[in-house]
Amino acid sequence: MIVTTTPTVEGYPVTQYLRVVCGETIAGVNMFKDFAAGIRNMVGGRSQSYENELLQARETALAEMVQRAQELGAEGVVGVDIDYETLGSDNGMLMVTASGTAVRFSAPR
Repeated sequence: MIVTTTPTVEGYPVTQYLRVVCGETIAGVNMFKDFAAGIRNMVGGRSQSYENELLQARETALAEMVQRAQELGAEGVVGVDIDYETLGSDNGMLMVTASGTAVRFSAPR
């Protein structure tokens, strides 16, 4: 399946716009990751544990979006947008959403 942030795919004319599809995931961050990130914040550097959590959440949201597009018989998702939000009273949850338009293409030119 073709998944892109652009509204079109060169050589693949869109013949049908099916509908908007979304994928969402919410990831909790535990106290051990918070502690390690706090130390990184003081001494500088990147928080590998948070980066891995973010990567996993993004991939999960994208996979869920693609699955919903496939259920509609789509051949691609165009105009994909990924958003990130923190949730919870202490901002301890990370929500990632992926959305785009499920489409069908005509034969490649």
